[in-house]
Amino acid sequence: MPIYEFKCNKCGKPFSLQMTISEYDTTKSFVCPHCKSKSVKRVFSSFTAVTSKKS
Repeated sequence: MPIYEFKCNKCGKPFSLQMTISEYDTTKSFVCPHCKSKSVKRVFSSFTAVTSKKS
């Protein structure tokens, strides 16, 4: 299940939510768990892809 990362535009604190892709697609707005603001921005985190081939 994916973890979506957000940053609140009001308090500036980052937070993450774990939900299915369909839950994310159907959710209209997200709420900051710290200040309850609906003014949040999704941020994209970095990731590492592991493959069996050596580079």
